[in-house]
Amino acid sequence: MEGNIARNRRRIRRKRGLKKTIRGTPDRPRLTVFRTAKHIYAQIIDDRGGITLCEASTRNKELRDEIVNGGNIVAAKAVGKTLAERALAKDVRNVCFDRSGYRFHGRLKALADAAREAGLGF
Repeated sequence: MEGNIARNRRRIRRKRGLKKTIRGTPDRPRLTVFRTAKHIYAQIIDDRGGITLCEASTRNKELRDEIVNGGNIVAAKAVGKTLAERALAKDVRNVCFDRSGYRFHGRLKALADAAREAGLGF
């Protein structure tokens, strides 16, 4: 259990370093991702206004029906596609990607690629 705590502390330290350089603006909001073993969450945030413009996760009712397991690459692709559709509906085309200290591979990369394919630019 202590290994998991240390791993999360290192991730949070990396996240703080990234947060110094990545800021969401009204023109280019921040797409941030949080993942657990069972679920993945993504939201688009305008940091200047302090508001969440849109969000998607494997816990949403629309996605829960089509996803069997929320902690895999298939679920991450569905979340990325849904988030991009919701962002485009609110006229958000470009975002800056905040990986929250996670490595850019696996579920995170699948989510980002699906969002790009659905029309979101970053």
